Amino acid sequence: MNGDISQLLPLLGYMAFMIGISFYVRHQQQSGLMNNFVKTYFIGNRDLGGFVLAMTTVATYSSVSSFVGGPGVAWNVGFGWVYMAVVQVTAVFLVLGIFGKRVALLASKFNAVTVVDIIRHRYKSDLLAEISAFIIVLFFCATMVAQFVGGAKLFEAVTGYSYVTGLILFGAMVVVYTTIGGFRAVAITDTCCAIMMMIGIMMLVYFVLQAGGGYDSIVAHLETNRPDMLEPLSGGKMPYGLYLTQWILVGICTIALPQSVVRGLAFRNNKSLVRAMLIGTFVVGFMNIGVNLTGILGQGVMTGAPADYGGTDSIIPRIVVTAMPATLASIAIIGPLSASISTISSLLLVGSSAIIKDIYLHRQERKGNNPGDGKLRILSMLATAVIGAIVFFIAMTPPSLIWLINMFAFGGLETAFFWTLLLGLYWPRANKTGAMLSMVGGTVLYCLAQGMGFKIMGLHQITIGITISLILFLIGSYVGKPEDKETLGDFFPE
Repeated sequence: MNGDISQLLPLLGYMAFMIGISFYVRHQQQSGLMNNFVKTYFIGNRDLGGFVLAMTTVATYSSVSSFVGGPGVAWNVGFGWVYMAVVQVTAVFLVLGIFGKRVALLASKFNAVTVVDIIRHRYKSDLLAEISAFIIVLFFCATMVAQFVGGAKLFEAVTGYSYVTGLILFGAMVVVYTTIGGFRAVAITDTCCAIMMMIGIMMLVYFVLQAGGGYDSIVAHLETNRPDMLEPLSGGKMPYGLYLTQWILVGICTIALPQSVVRGLAFRNNKSLVRAMLIGTFVVGFMNIGVNLTGILGQGVMTGAPADYGGTDSIIPRIVVTAMPATLASIAIIGPLSASISTISSLLLVGSSAIIKDIYLHRQERKGNNPGDGKLRILSMLATAVIGAIVFFIAMTPPSLIWLINMFAFGGLETAFFWTLLLGLYWPRANKTGAMLSMVGGTVLYCLAQGMGFKIMGLHQITIGITISLILFLIGSYVGKPEDKETLGDFFPE
C-alpha cells in the first residue's frame, strides 16, 4: 500500500454520502412513511419519478465494462466502436417504451413485484419461475464479478493502493448501502452515480485532449500512424458480423434483461415514463460517445500496443494516470467507479428478490404461511449481503477481459428471457411448454457454444442462443397445450 491518502478523500466522502442515503431511506421505511416491505425494498413502492427512473435505467447500461473494457477496445479499433452509442440509445428507448408500459400495467393487475412474478402469472408454472430465478442469480453473479474486478483495477491504477484494498473499500460499501436501503436507495444513488459519470467523462475528455495536443493533433497522429481507426470497419477489426451481433447483444435484446424490465415495475405514472425515455436516451448516448471517444483519443497520449500497458482492461486507467493531474484523477475515477457501484447494486437487488420473493415467499404462501415484514426484511437483507459476499470473494482472484465476462452474462440472460417475455407478453399462442424449452434448451446450448468457442460465420454465440431459443419456443408453443382462457383473458383482454 503505497498510495497517497489524500487521493482517497474524495472517494471516501462520496462513499459516505451513498451510505448516508441508504440510512435515510431505511429510516423512512421504518417510520411508516412506506408500507409493504417487499414492494418497497425491491421496486421502491412503484413511486419513481421520470428523472430518477431514467438514471436508474441508465445504470443497467453504463456498467464498468462499458467504462473500462469498451473504451479499451475502442482504443484499438477506432470510431467503429462509437456505433455502440447508437445501439444502446435505441435499447434504452425500447426498454422503457415497449416493455415499460406493458409490464407496468400487468404488474398493477397481478400485484407483481419481480420479472419472475410476470412469468409465473403468464405461464402458470412454478417450475419455470424457479428456473428463471436460478438463471438470474447465476448470470448476475458473473456480471457482478466483472464489475468488482473492473472497479478495483481502476482504483489500483489511479490511487496507488492495492487491488485488494480497492475491492474491500468500494465492494463493501456497495453491498452495505444496497442491503440497508433497497431499491429506493439504489435508485437515488444511481442518480448521483449517473451525474458523477457525466462529470468524470467531461473531465477525462478535456485532459486527454490537452495531453494529446488537441483534437486536430490527435486525428493527424491517427491519420499517419493508425489510419484504420478512422474507417468504419477499422481495417477488418470491426467486420459487419460484429456490428450485427453487437446490435443483438447490447442493443435490441437488452430490452428483456431482468435488470432492465424491473424498471417498468417502479415508475409513478405515464408522465414519468415519457420523461424517463427522453432523459435516459440522451444520457446513455452522451456517456457512450464520450467514454468510447476517450478511448480513441487516448491513442494521442499512449501509442503502444495494449499489452504494453497491461492489456485492454488497463487502457483507461493508464490514460487517467497519464493525462490527468494526480489531484484530479481521484475525483475523475468516481465516474467509472459509479458505473460499477450502480450496476452491482441493481443486480444485487434483482438477485436477492429472485431468492426471497420468487422462491421463498411464494413457497410459504402456497403452504398457507404469511411471513411478516420483519422476517422478510431480515431475510432479504441477508440474501443481498450473502450474494454480495460470494461475488466479492470470487473477485479476489480477478479474471481478465471483464467486458467479455459481461457480454457472456448478457447473452445468457437474453437467451433465457428474450422470447419468454417478448412472445409471452405479445403472442397469445405462447405457452408453458414453449417457454420451458426455450429458456432451458437455449441457455444450455448458448453456454456450451461459449465453452467450446463454437461460432457460426464468426458471429458471437448470442446468435446461436437467440436462434435456438426461438425455434424451441415455437415448437413447444405449437406442440404443447395452449394456456387457459382465464390467463389469456388477463394478458390479452378483448
